[in-house]
Amino acid sequence: MAEITITGWTTRDVRFPTSLDKTGSDAMNAAADYSSAYCILQTDSAYTGHGMTFTIGRGNDIVCAAIAHVAARIQGRTLASLVAHWGQTWRHLVSDSQLRWIGPEKGVIHLALGAVVNAVWDLWARVLGKPVWRVVADMTPEQVVDCIDFRYITDAVTPAEAVALLRAAEAGKAARARDAEDSRAVPAYTTSAGWLGYGEDKMRGLLQETLAQGYRHFKLKVGGGVAQDRRRLGIAREVIGYDKGNVLMVDANQVWSVPEAIAYMKELAEFRPWFIEEPTSPDDILGHKAVRDALRPYGIGVATGEMCQNRVVFKQLLMSGAIDVCQIDACRLGGVNEVLAVMLMAKKYNVPIVPHSGGVGLPEYTQHLSTIDYVVVSGKQSVLEYVDHLHEHFLHRSVIKDGFYQTPKEAGYSVEMRPESMDRYEYPGGEGSWWRSDEAKPILEGLKI
Repeated sequence: MAEITITGWTTRDVRFPTSLDKTGSDAMNAAADYSSAYCILQTDSAYTGHGMTFTIGRGNDIVCAAIAHVAARIQGRTLASLVAHWGQTWRHLVSDSQLRWIGPEKGVIHLALGAVVNAVWDLWARVLGKPVWRVVADMTPEQVVDCIDFRYITDAVTPAEAVALLRAAEAGKAARARDAEDSRAVPAYTTSAGWLGYGEDKMRGLLQETLAQGYRHFKLKVGGGVAQDRRRLGIAREVIGYDKGNVLMVDANQVWSVPEAIAYMKELAEFRPWFIEEPTSPDDILGHKAVRDALRPYGIGVATGEMCQNRVVFKQLLMSGAIDVCQIDACRLGGVNEVLAVMLMAKKYNVPIVPHSGGVGLPEYTQHLSTIDYVVVSGKQSVLEYVDHLHEHFLHRSVIKDGFYQTPKEAGYSVEMRPESMDRYEYPGGEGSWWRSDEAKPILEGLKI
């Protein structure tokens, strides 16, 4: 690897006005403006590294400010020194004591960490001429384990156990890598029809459309009221049927208490959902365990993870048996390194990885992560969320064909945003920014949020 040094960084506050058409709407978040706190690492070469963290509008600027603090810790470092011992680099990035005081591996600081760490992975993959998933797939088990900071999780999995798990997964790895190259590694499920703010006719039409496109897993938002949700789930089952090949999932986005979640889901049990996602507070490990125990006789699993702040929360969810499905997020966790830690714990506790991808840039990221899990870690095929929004703003957008993610082949982490999109939707932006137009006034005046 040529000697390349990180010389600086740029942050961009990019916001898309999705609240106008209720894209992303759910029981907790009625009007989301899908946003990207964006990081570009500059070097003394022709290479740059691109990373981002997903938010839903206000506060995106705070994450951008935090990105600058985290990125400053690697300015002047060579890329080779950063990736030589990745776990040590990750520990260094979370060990600024003053930053740690306001975000000990959680919150805004951790969101910023995800953007910076992922930008380093993007830069490294570009230099190597590989997509990120292939970079990890080409590692030895020991090299993968070296990417991870095991502080706080050795009671769940030790480095030696992690190496053993990865060695065991090497059986069949070459065949799974061929599946990835042939774009048959990651089946997609869709949330595009299920936003709570969509009318029933629109929902029905989108379900019919996605069913015809080859999707067999469908997720709907719930929590707007039992009667409304029963109507919506009835429409969904009318369209997709009860055939075992067509799977329904539901997502409450944290709106319920534990007793409410149990009582509410019993009312929806006849629609046979595979799981209820985020039935209560994402920090409530005991609550998730109680919901899972209560719903098991009804055949309903429990999923969570998109708001889980770090590997320590996931450790507790997995060790306590609180979840049936582990929903890692590509940038709420501290980048690829911390995702690998959670994947290994999930492997040990035999819980499938089904990443959260309901946001701008997330499918572009998570197509790599699900491929890594299948090829390198679990050896088992799962499904990955796909939302059909805003992909046109990325140079290498995620693509679904015949119900499968088309495995990324371009070097990097797939989240490089088109410069014209950044300029058009930067907030508050200069002349020519959408946010300076008359169309933006309802949002800026608070009428839509």
